[in-house]
Amino acid sequence: MKNYLHLLFILLMLTKVKAQPATDSITIKKSSVKTLTDEEYTALLNGKDLYHMSLAAELNHYPSPQKALQYKKELDLSPQQLTKLNAVVKELRRKTLEMGLIIIRNERTLDSIFKYNKLDNGSLIFYANRYGLYQGELRNVILQSYLVTKNLLTPQQLRKIESLEKRN
Repeated sequence: MKNYLHLLFILLMLTKVKAQPATDSITIKKSSVKTLTDEEYTALLNGKDLYHMSLAAELNHYPSPQKALQYKKELDLSPQQLTKLNAVVKELRRKTLEMGLIIIRNERTLDSIFKYNKLDNGSLIFYANRYGLYQGELRNVILQSYLVTKNLLTPQQLRKIESLEKRN
């Protein structure tokens, strides 16, 4: 069973890699924080899920709000469902952009206290723990959006979106 789960995870990751275009429509920005790669920096600035924080939901059949909206015709979403899903996507976007900037600022602060030797045990604990807090908050907002989406859709719509996803 454990080997089956590993294989499933690998196949899912390969599918995700295959589904993404070779060149993203987003221009990679030069990182102004030396502890973040250009790709990480750009992803944080653009609210992208660089660390696959949604996998716990995706692997357990919780649909993304973006996918639900993408398939709105096939799912025959009601006007009320559309309104709520648009609000979920808008809030998710707002929060991922906000958290990206906060994570960048925290990384910049960590780099600065080391660079200028303004380091003490308390500051290090504080900023290192904040990093974990921000990552957790970001992951929570992503996973919450999947939970809300699943609760907005009917069982028939959930089956339909899953069958649509298997085709793509």
